[in-house]
Amino acid sequence: MIPRAAAALIDEIRTGYPVITLTGPRQSGKTTLARTAFADKPYVSLETPDEREFATLDPRGFLARFPDGVLIDEVQHVPALLSWIQTDVDLAGKMGRFVLTGSQNFALIAGISQSLAGRSALVQLLPLSIAELSAAGKLPDDLDAAIVRGGYPALHARALQPARWHADYTQTYLERDVRQITQVQDLATFQRFLRLAAGRSGQLLNIASLAQDAGIAQSTAKAWLSVLEASYVIHLLRPYHRNWGKRIVKMPKLYFIDTGLAAYLLGIQSPAQLAVHPLRGALFETFIIGEFLKARFNAGWPSNLYFWRDNVGLEIDLLREEADGLHPVEIKSAATVTEDQTKSLKKWLALAGDEARTPRLVCATPESYVRNGIGIRRWQEAIDWHNALTKRMGGTLQEMLDSDDNTV
Repeated sequence: MIPRAAAALIDEIRTGYPVITLTGPRQSGKTTLARTAFADKPYVSLETPDEREFATLDPRGFLARFPDGVLIDEVQHVPALLSWIQTDVDLAGKMGRFVLTGSQNFALIAGISQSLAGRSALVQLLPLSIAELSAAGKLPDDLDAAIVRGGYPALHARALQPARWHADYTQTYLERDVRQITQVQDLATFQRFLRLAAGRSGQLLNIASLAQDAGIAQSTAKAWLSVLEASYVIHLLRPYHRNWGKRIVKMPKLYFIDTGLAAYLLGIQSPAQLAVHPLRGALFETFIIGEFLKARFNAGWPSNLYFWRDNVGLEIDLLREEADGLHPVEIKSAATVTEDQTKSLKKWLALAGDEARTPRLVCATPESYVRNGIGIRRWQEAIDWHNALTKRMGGTLQEMLDSDDNTV
């Protein structure tokens, strides 16, 4: 398997919580990570019909089979089981007793908030990051190839065609998740909605326009967007609240979490096709925003990411709200850095004053350097900790690769 950055987080929290919950999109590697980190625990999947029926009809008997705890996969299928787990962990008083995974965030989180508040640590596992792929020697050298392939582990573990795999993934998602979560009668309309949403990745979310183009009601568009967000297909980047004397945009921006899936939905099947596609810049921005989101989740923190835009078009693609201030990031897909690409950063720095920290421009430049006080970062080094993490994961990676198990 490819070592995951979140493994360090699991090692840190497993002795402090009786329940560890891993959530994230389907096929992001949750089960593999959980089974690797908790190899001593028995495993049961509630995707299996007889196990699901047992847990539903006799939750006490279901849990009695595992006196020392268990790893339960896709636990959102039996939400009532969480109340029985609460009783069990309160009586046992042991840490790391139950490990739960689930891919429907709102169903799972609602149950945890109600039954396991204060008892469960949450790990949100997204597809593979640049650092994880780099440490495994699987990061494509070509930027367009990296964007089209995306980060789902299966695409880096086996010789698969990205477009074909994403087609199967989309079909499975439609059949197994959407119909379970919301009443989608016309799958063709929903698939059209998905494609239209992919075409808006990196843009302000105008629900009325999206609904009109998809031929659905705004209420339906809102419901479907909620499903996509809860299932870790999209992420809504919120605008930063400070206006610094300017009228600011208050709509969120829509981003797909995985660029491979977004590229497939846009009909992009190869790096060569992406290289000349009009939405290449938006997909590169989506790619980098996803990296910052993965960094937060892998460290066990919620998103601290925003964008800022005023009503006359001055925009900062990404603002990281840290304890020491606001860290602005501009994202450009070009390989050549020009003064024009740094104008927004300089104007925003003048507005923000003492709240601003060292600005950063992430682009396709072949090397990282500092120019006029702005950190120019190549896409492979968008985030500071990538190089350090790659080195730290190296020893573990070699041990993994030397073994017989090279699955992700």
